[in-house]
Amino acid sequence: MSKHLERELERLREQLISQFTLVEQMIQLAVRSLVERRPEFAERVLESDVTVDEMDVRIEEECLKVLALHQPVAFDMRYLIAIDKVNGELERMGDTACNIAERAKALCLFPLFTVPEELSEMVDTSIKMVRRALDSFINCDANMANQVIEMDDIVDALNRVVIDHLQEVMKSDRELIEPAMHCFSASRHLERIGDLAESVCEEVIYLVEGEIVRHKHGLNREAERKAESNAS
Repeated sequence: MSKHLERELERLREQLISQFTLVEQMIQLAVRSLVERRPEFAERVLESDVTVDEMDVRIEEECLKVLALHQPVAFDMRYLIAIDKVNGELERMGDTACNIAERAKALCLFPLFTVPEELSEMVDTSIKMVRRALDSFINCDANMANQVIEMDDIVDALNRVVIDHLQEVMKSDRELIEPAMHCFSASRHLERIGDLAESVCEEVIYLVEGEIVRHKHGLNREAERKAESNAS
């Protein structure tokens, strides 16, 4: 690798880490706004989205420039592709955080509505997935990436519990339908953040091992569950 290419990739890496940090802050503020009924936090999330979008375009343009000028191969090529794809996933995480912030603002109109406890567990697990996805990318750690992918099952299970609970709430009291729907939407967006963190980790595995694992691990987990069922 030439020194110039090395510097370009390092600069892209630093920009991506900054993007990760900002997006994580947006997610945290969005969920705090939701749980604590703090609309000012939601506004800060929406304002930050402009910065995320600008950085998204800048990183993509830099990736294309490096590709055109240096024509990297092997690991360097995979690294550049991974940066570009992870950048796109981060931009989508930022958009999803904005969606949660919008639901939080709407839920502020219903201060007596109780958010399900499982939603807080979803928040903790989703943010942990985002942080570990970043660590796996920084350290090129495919094992950690696989661990994050497995955590997505936890988020999915919690989402189902939250949705079931909210459906019962809506059945029991028609006055709670609107706030429950806002909470329902926020839960689905949190699940989406988990999915996006999973996608980042798929790119890490591709970077390290050169294998495209997208869509495969879900099938593997299903096969394992069937094998366990048959054994019992």
